[in-house]
Amino acid sequence: MQSLVQEISRIQTVSHYGRITGVRGLLVEVGGIEQHVAVGSRLKVETRDGRLVPVEIVGFQRGVALGMPYGAVEGIGVGCKAVLAQSDPVAYPSDAWLGRVLNAFGEPIDGKGPVAMGPRPYMLKANPPAAHSRQRVGPKIDLGVRSLNSFISCCQGQRMGIFAGSGVGKSVLMSMIARYSSADVNVIGLVGERGREVQEFIEDDLGEDGLARSVVIVATSDESALMRRQAAYMTMTVAEYFRDRQAEVMCLMDSVTRFAMAQREIGLAGGEPPTSKGYTPTVFNELPRLLERAGPGPKGLGNITGLFTVLVEGDDHNEPVADAVRGILDGHIVMERAIAERGRYPAINVLKSISRTMPRCNTEFENLLVREAKRYMAAYSDMEEMIRLGAYRPGSNAEVDAAIQYFPFLEEYLSQWKDDHTPLLEGYERLREILETGPAAMAIRQFESGQGLARG
Repeated sequence: MQSLVQEISRIQTVSHYGRITGVRGLLVEVGGIEQHVAVGSRLKVETRDGRLVPVEIVGFQRGVALGMPYGAVEGIGVGCKAVLAQSDPVAYPSDAWLGRVLNAFGEPIDGKGPVAMGPRPYMLKANPPAAHSRQRVGPKIDLGVRSLNSFISCCQGQRMGIFAGSGVGKSVLMSMIARYSSADVNVIGLVGERGREVQEFIEDDLGEDGLARSVVIVATSDESALMRRQAAYMTMTVAEYFRDRQAEVMCLMDSVTRFAMAQREIGLAGGEPPTSKGYTPTVFNELPRLLERAGPGPKGLGNITGLFTVLVEGDDHNEPVADAVRGILDGHIVMERAIAERGRYPAINVLKSISRTMPRCNTEFENLLVREAKRYMAAYSDMEEMIRLGAYRPGSNAEVDAAIQYFPFLEEYLSQWKDDHTPLLEGYERLREILETGPAAMAIRQFESGQGLARG
């Protein structure tokens, strides 16, 4: 009954409408309503065959409102009625959304029936919390992945990017984090995902246990640019709802690049000038507005720990979107095709990845373990080609000799199947066992005897 009362209270008593005066590609021109709408307003256009197509106003030209439909433009013609639906796009998330798969409008698409709406409206394009009202990042969060927990530690409220080319394993890594992280709630946004892979991700990668504490928002690649962009906004809105419920939220979005591509389509259709690689100025304006919504919450509320995948085009990690996102987030996780090709998953290059909360979030001993391990991995990386070609002569360099000794053990440590869960402290213990078998053991013993404190 309460839900029914809420629905009745949202019914508009007065409606404004106009008419379609023209259709240009993905744009529709709406006349007679320009005084009552603004950029972002929603209309419902009645097509020739009686369907209602949602349309969003994206600009104005010569006194006419320009809109883009959330569906196909087929059936929309001159004279079709366009009724103002709502001026401020909002959502009504609730606890009942947990375990459900929804579209960009918050409507269920998993065949499990309707979902209850919450009593409070949340703005889809809300502003990030004010900087002075935010808490600091919290303690380390357990992501369940050894390479991340040890070498790229993440704190509660931190925002990280996962940078990789196509087919390198971003989605599997994301599913491992969703299943094994110590967060209370997962909010997963699949933006521009292949339709074939959605069900595979939910059933095989995420699984029943992962889905039970997750909300999944889906907009597949065949949907309109507005739907793909809205899926990203809806993902952040749902995360903010659970943050306000004092939950520790893990927000996973795959991918920010497809959000940027959707915004590019919208901007170009609205007449914006293209800049680097065709991306319009609004792309680089919307990226920080979206990503800054994650992070530590205001005092007394929860945090949104954000992990956002970035699909680097042509494996170019310096392309415009990757470069912009890297400057906004609090760290980046680099996945490389060369590592995946030699069969090590997740294919994370820990030497090129960074967490901006390290080393402050670690103990001195944990920093010692990470520093020693990275030292030998870097030594091996510098001489890798010569070692593989057999051109390196053992005994030429003691550090490289030690790196060769450690290499297979560190590779095994960094390799982790998606069903393998390693808790945070266990990961450091396993790393310690590896390092104690070689030259790093002396540094560990010095630290434990109290002589290593100055080095730490």
